Amino acid sequence: MTYLEIARSNIRNFRMHTTEPVVLAAGDVRLTLDRFALTSNNISYALSGDFLDYWGFFPAEDGWGRLPAMGYGIVSESANPDIAVGGRYFGFFPVGSEHIVQAQSSSSGFIDAGTHREKHAMAYRAFDRVADTAGENDNAILLFRGLFMTSFLAEDFLHEQNFFDAAQVLITSASSKTSIALAHCLRAHSTMRVVGLTSDANVDFVNSVGEYHDVVTYSDITSLDPAIQTVIVDMAGNPEIVSSVHTHFGESMKYSCSIGATHWDQTGHRVDTPGPKPQFFFAPSQISKRSKEWGREELNNRLESALTTFIEGSKQWLRIEHLHGTDSVSDTYSQLVAGKMSPEIGNILSF
Repeated sequence: MTYLEIARSNIRNFRMHTTEPVVLAAGDVRLTLDRFALTSNNISYALSGDFLDYWGFFPAEDGWGRLPAMGYGIVSESANPDIAVGGRYFGFFPVGSEHIVQAQSSSSGFIDAGTHREKHAMAYRAFDRVADTAGENDNAILLFRGLFMTSFLAEDFLHEQNFFDAAQVLITSASSKTSIALAHCLRAHSTMRVVGLTSDANVDFVNSVGEYHDVVTYSDITSLDPAIQTVIVDMAGNPEIVSSVHTHFGESMKYSCSIGATHWDQTGHRVDTPGPKPQFFFAPSQISKRSKEWGREELNNRLESALTTFIEGSKQWLRIEHLHGTDSVSDTYSQLVAGKMSPEIGNILSF
């Protein structure tokens, strides 16, 4: 059993760690990880691993964390009478060759019933049964479902708050897939003007995506009309950019929402940010709220319908690469941490 493990004190440091095979206990299932996705969203999991307990999903040795990723796994061994060998399941896995789950059968597959998972949202514990053979959109689903869920719920939260009486939403790190998904949801479900903020190098790509009304570089923020009532959604995690936006818009800044950290190496800088204090968006809270109000099935139906539409549109700009082996996993993780991955590439990996 081999796992990608991240140093919790510095996510640049990682290792491929091999452990001895584990004998299944009663009720357990062993899944061989067939394929999984790695995006900048996974880097956000690593950065907030202690704060949001992503490291608690799949415990490792002290000082190390196993990175959660969306994947497809095949049951290779079962000590659970309700779960047959050979079944293929979709869910959150540790990046590794296999995963053992203390399984509890559910209507859609099974959930991880381990005591260490009880405090985690059901969306992170569920393994849903899928077709035995890969479908046309399976790789895109791996790439997008987790991050799209965050974007879908962020738009839902802002919409519920009437966008804090703003007229436009600015999204930093506009080339990231989470940002593109949020722009899509905003345009699909509201009349808000959606502006993408990006680097000079990514302007052409962000424009080609077609999900933003306007695309502006970080160096050209002052070209925006400061009188327009504005919400900022920060996917970059760069306080200097957020401060520049807040300063430029002044009293027109209605709400500041923090989600991602694509510029994670800038997050430790202390910068004065005038106006509303940035508020962290915690997607599981919105999942819990809407699950109670709409029912889990209705929430899933709305999410899946919106995701399907987004995937179809992404085919004009997304280039999926499926790589194999531990070296490919290591190289991909290193590129994502360094921010050197081309935005149009979607990484699917297998051990």
